Amino acid sequence: MSLADSIRNTFVPIHREGYPFIAGFFVVSLILGWLWNPLFWVGMVLTIWCIYFYRDPERVTPMDDRLVISPADGKVSFVGPYVPPAELGLGDQPRMRISVFMNVFSVHINRAPVRGQIEKIIHRPGKFLNAELDKSSAENERNSVLIDSPKGKVAVVQVAGLVARRIVCWSNEDDTLSVGERFGLIRFGSRLDVYLPEGAVARVAVGQTAVAGETILAEFDTDHSEPTVRIG
Repeated sequence: MSLADSIRNTFVPIHREGYPFIAGFFVVSLILGWLWNPLFWVGMVLTIWCIYFYRDPERVTPMDDRLVISPADGKVSFVGPYVPPAELGLGDQPRMRISVFMNVFSVHINRAPVRGQIEKIIHRPGKFLNAELDKSSAENERNSVLIDSPKGKVAVVQVAGLVARRIVCWSNEDDTLSVGERFGLIRFGSRLDVYLPEGAVARVAVGQTAVAGETILAEFDTDHSEPTVRIG
């Protein structure tokens, strides 16, 4: 293994979205240290946490149109039928929803759960309730991304949380996403909801830890095992 490979494996990349915040935390640390030296170290701890928050590790994503991959790192907090947000235009009938909750220590880079073309992106202002609460799906600020995938329309909704005050989505309508491709992030701690079309079979359970770009959340076109939850 070369020195360059060793460095890449040792140091996790930092996403460029974090650079201004990391610099800001460091400057504040210097100012605090000028006022009172012990405060400098408090600021440096927060600066290190900010660097940790914006880490962006590489992931190995399964390339199979039958699979739905986790869009976020965190804990699976909901698996079951739920009516999708009205602004998506998916009707008022429940669809399979799988939710992944990210705490402030999770990797916060969001990735596409399937490949396909973005049909619409809709941002809706709202409250900042605890993202683990079920009602936060309807009441919290959110950004909904509807993807036209080979298996049907799949929606991934970025839901703001109690601490999260900023949803970032750098993809645009009509963009074509590859499965596992980065499309946004949420600062600082929140949840992602994935709404799936008929025929999806959940492959995760509530409480399970998910890894963005790698963990299989659900599967289509399968009959070789009993589903955890099935809609349609």
